[in-house]
This record gives sequence, structure tokens and C-alpha cells, in this order.
Amino acid sequence: MILEDEAATHAFGERLSALARVGDVITLSGPLGVGKTSLARGFLAGLGHQSEVPSPTFAIVQPYEQLDPPVWHVDLYRIEDPSELEQIGLDAADDAVLLVEWPERAGAAAWPDALRLSLAVDDAGARRLTADVPPAWEARWFRQ
Repeated sequence: MILEDEAATHAFGERLSALARVGDVITLSGPLGVGKTSLARGFLAGLGHQSEVPSPTFAIVQPYEQLDPPVWHVDLYRIEDPSELEQIGLDAADDAVLLVEWPERAGAAAWPDALRLSLAVDDAGARRLTADVPPAWEARWFRQ
């Protein structure tokens, strides 16, 4: 899927939020500046969040408990070893959607049932989104 610019990335996040359910994990991979946080901002806006959405790079976890479903926006960029995840307490997010940037920092075995989204920038500057859609998402994933 091609997302022409930041606005299209935000809009995709909004559409994606309508498909999310409590207990879902959605991972966002890609290099710095590719639009992971823009997609997350759109996702949160789609659930009705109207305030600023700071990147959780330094806080690591930014919960949005007031949303329906609740969302934990997670940025693992500063995680150096998967063992550090035990201290963060992500297992307590069972009653929320976990939206995880930089999931590769958690190790290959983390979140085996996650919807895995990857963003890359093509030569024209557009974002190319690819998705690894797990069985739990197949019936609700976008058909093109």
C-alpha cells in the first residue's frame, strides 16, 4: 500500500483504529522519520483523542486509558536488550490495544500474533506500507 505523504499516513492510522480490539498488538517498524508516529497519531485521533500526541521515545509508554478501546503507545527505540521489557510492564496492557514502535528491539519472538506493519520511503518520497496480517486480523483487514 502506498501512503503518499504524512496526511495519508495519518488517515490510514485513523481507518486502522476502527478495526482494533482490546488485546490487539499492532507493531510499527521502519527507519527514523518514516511515519510510525504519524500513523500512531492518526490511530489515536480515530479513537477520539484530540490533544497532542508526543512521541513516547523518552517515556517509552504513553497510555491513553480514556479511549475506547484504551491504547498504550509504546516506543522501544531506547531499549537495548529484550530483558528490559520486564521492567516496563507491558503485560499489564491486556485490557488495551498495544501500539508498538520499534518492536524489533523486543526480539523476534515478541508478540507472535501481532499485526505487523512496516513503513519504508520509496525514491519518490512516498511511504510504502507492508503488513503481515495474523489469523486474528484476516477477517477485519482491509481488502484491496
